[in-house]
Amino acid sequence: MLNKTALNSVHRELGGQLTDFGGWEMPLWYPTGGVKEHLYVIEKSGVFDIGHMSVVRVRGRDTYGLLQLCLTRNIEKLAVGSCGYSVILNEEGHVVDDTIVYNMGGDDANREYILVVNAGMGSVVAEHLTKHNTFKNVTIRDDAGNFGKIDLQGPSSVSIVKKLLAKGKGSVEGLKYFKFLGDYADKNSPVRLPGDVPILLSRTGYTGEVGFEILTPPDKTLAVWNMILETGGDEVIPCGLAARDSLRAGAMLPLSHQDIGHWPFVNTPWFFALPLDKEGKLTKSFIGAGLYENSPSQYTLPFCGFDPRKVETDNAVALLDGEKIGVVPTCVIDMAIGRSGGRIYSIASPDKPEGFHARGLVCGFIRVDRPVAPGAKVTLKDARRSIEVEVVADIRPARTARINI
Repeated sequence: MLNKTALNSVHRELGGQLTDFGGWEMPLWYPTGGVKEHLYVIEKSGVFDIGHMSVVRVRGRDTYGLLQLCLTRNIEKLAVGSCGYSVILNEEGHVVDDTIVYNMGGDDANREYILVVNAGMGSVVAEHLTKHNTFKNVTIRDDAGNFGKIDLQGPSSVSIVKKLLAKGKGSVEGLKYFKFLGDYADKNSPVRLPGDVPILLSRTGYTGEVGFEILTPPDKTLAVWNMILETGGDEVIPCGLAARDSLRAGAMLPLSHQDIGHWPFVNTPWFFALPLDKEGKLTKSFIGAGLYENSPSQYTLPFCGFDPRKVETDNAVALLDGEKIGVVPTCVIDMAIGRSGGRIYSIASPDKPEGFHARGLVCGFIRVDRPVAPGAKVTLKDARRSIEVEVVADIRPARTARINI
């Protein structure tokens, strides 16, 4: 029996194409189609049901010490009201899961952080923390069943949230990237939607575009979903997992247990998850840090193709000059980008050529056994076809996630 989010009946009413995703019945896309949903997030906004995600709440005097041990990220300078991306490694330096960690504040005896982790990983991460908890004053709780989660992403998301809060309580003026407000578990949260609904409102997302992740009380999830659609009107449409996947790949974001997982977390585009100083040395010790004393020759590299053709990742390999050098964990089509004059442009690029039309480009990641410099051509091959792609430093340009609001 698949798990269902609080919005499952809504997805059915809207004609969503449902699938099993990590043990949850989730919409791949709606009748509008994954292509339109992807483009809507770039140009307007899309709303996603992310209620399949997991949350772990960690509280107590020694919470900071435990998380410094178990997270790669150095949370020493993570201020109250700030959040940050991290990975959680085992002793071998393999990824247990990735997370966004939120500093919820509290006094010394009740310092609290929450970890938003992936579908089905709440109990796994909670058990990992418990296993390594040698501290006395820490409470670790898998918060399954106690929240709903909705992501609103795209340029129109800012005006939609401002309108909602104008009828509720709070303001997002000046809220910066990777900052958040409120708490879904606090009836007195300083940020509340109409109907006095307490939320955690975070300037984060999984699309590369400006937007918000919204955690709600579980019994208010449907009300929040409806508020967003009613307030947004033609500026927002429901989006499924297919658009979420193609948007995150174009934004250079990893999928846990696919792009990162049970292999060494080394030489990736996501080095910012590691506590490195200006010389590239670790600034703290953490579980799995021994991996970096003698890192293996393994590299995860982003690529972008020259047309929308893609390969199936189940059996695709990466070839350099005819020699197999690795595998292809992610291969999708970002429909908002295209090439002109040897350069990649987005439909949102302010300097795109006159008459530019994005046909879409294949993109994703390869995991290989050697460094390959940006600009090098690599062949991806599956059972049906071979395509040429280019190793790149970045994929979709003109992303808006970091803009000021």
